[in-house]
Amino acid sequence: MKLTFLGTGTSTGVPVIGCQCEVCRSTDPRDKRFRTAALLESEKTRILIDCGPDIRMQLLRVPFKKIDGVLLTHEHYDHTGGLDDLRPYCYAFGDLNIYANQHTVDTVYHNFPYCFDEHPYPGVPKFNMNVIEKHKPFHIGDIEVIPIEIMHDKLKILGYRFGSFAYITDMKAIADEELPYLQGVETLVVNALRWEKPHHSHMLVSDAIAFSKKIGATKTYLIHVTHDIGLYDEANSRLPEGFLFPYDGMEITV
Repeated sequence: MKLTFLGTGTSTGVPVIGCQCEVCRSTDPRDKRFRTAALLESEKTRILIDCGPDIRMQLLRVPFKKIDGVLLTHEHYDHTGGLDDLRPYCYAFGDLNIYANQHTVDTVYHNFPYCFDEHPYPGVPKFNMNVIEKHKPFHIGDIEVIPIEIMHDKLKILGYRFGSFAYITDMKAIADEELPYLQGVETLVVNALRWEKPHHSHMLVSDAIAFSKKIGATKTYLIHVTHDIGLYDEANSRLPEGFLFPYDGMEITV
């Protein structure tokens, strides 16, 4: 399978509006980060992971082909705010299947009520909402998905496992009972907000490194980062072997 990092930045994106730090003024495209989202593809199936407010610009950078399912990690705006921009996929390929936990599904109904009216306004996107539960595997096309529960401060959200690959964002903590569901993960994508200054709902780089080592991943990509991470090359030079800050548009095989 191939994973494309559509976005690797935190909720403000990088550059941050009004900021004049060296990262936000950088001309290196690797220092410009849309809000976190990804595209996972097999030969037959395409899965969009999260759909924040930058999704229009993110999807313009990849071929326009059917999306077989949208996995939402949680309901926050930087992960769901772009759902309306998926309407071209509905026009071209039919209703979109969206998968999320109950709380996130309820939030989508609340935030996009016009998509679910009995007599909707012509042209709105059409979504099939699917409630999923932790530990219960399901398939999107030929890809098996295993939801894993993680904690975003006090909010229960979902990470996802696909074979030996796991994708986790916005994690602050994880219960020990979830760790067996990550046994055997070789490639890990996980959030690492910044180097210092603890955050109430996100891990720091040191936390993400420790978590990766705990589950035994051999390659780890750190996402959902702020401009405080630093310039791309300098930031990566600080990481131990097996860890990398990816850039927007980067593709990896998983």
